[in-house]
Parts: sequence; structure tokens; C-alpha cells
Amino acid sequence: MNLVLALTIGFLFATGTYLLLRRSTVKILLGIVLLGNATNLVVFLCARLIRGRPPIIQGEDHVLHAPYADPLGQALILTAIVISFGVLAFAMILVRRGYDIFGTDDTDTFIEEEQK
Repeated sequence: MNLVLALTIGFLFATGTYLLLRRSTVKILLGIVLLGNATNLVVFLCARLIRGRPPIIQGEDHVLHAPYADPLGQALILTAIVISFGVLAFAMILVRRGYDIFGTDDTDTFIEEEQK
């Protein structure tokens, strides 16, 4: 399972980087989304894939003895999803505004029109 996730993460990073280097703002936006998803998968993979009990200390115990699911990775991923959604919404507005103003989504056209 870890190998499949590692290959998927590599593919997402490669595809996201490729899309970030394109001239179209829509492709750049898709590249940002793919890089965000790949980063979330990296955090998920680093938190280890363990099936276990919830991390709750019960009774007179002072430490956890059995394997337990680490909640830190899950909390980080949830936070990253919320932040990436906000960035995505803002970037979508910028892409739409650029298209409304310049009539295209080509970044070179944005620069040429701005210099005129």
C-alpha cells in the first residue's frame, strides 16, 4: 500500500509541476490543486497507515499500550484541505477576473497587455 501511495504522490507532484509551468491560468490552477493533494497524501503517508484504536487513555492507564491511530496527521490534513480550498477559491476568482479583463487566460498576454 505504501508503494502505491508513493507512486501516486510522485505522479501527482510531477503532473502538478508540469501544469504549473504552462501559460494557461486554468492549467496553473489545476497544477496548484494537484500539488496540494499530493502534499496531503505525503502527510497522510508520513502519519503511518495503522489500523488501531482511537488514541484515548482510559481508566488508570497513563500511556497507550496498543497500536493506535495518530490523530495529528489527520488534523494536519483537515487543516490543509480547508486552507487549500480557500486558496483555490481565491485563485479561481483571479482567473475569472483576468479572463474578463483581457479576454484570454494566457499569462503572456496578461504581461503584454499590462505593459501597453
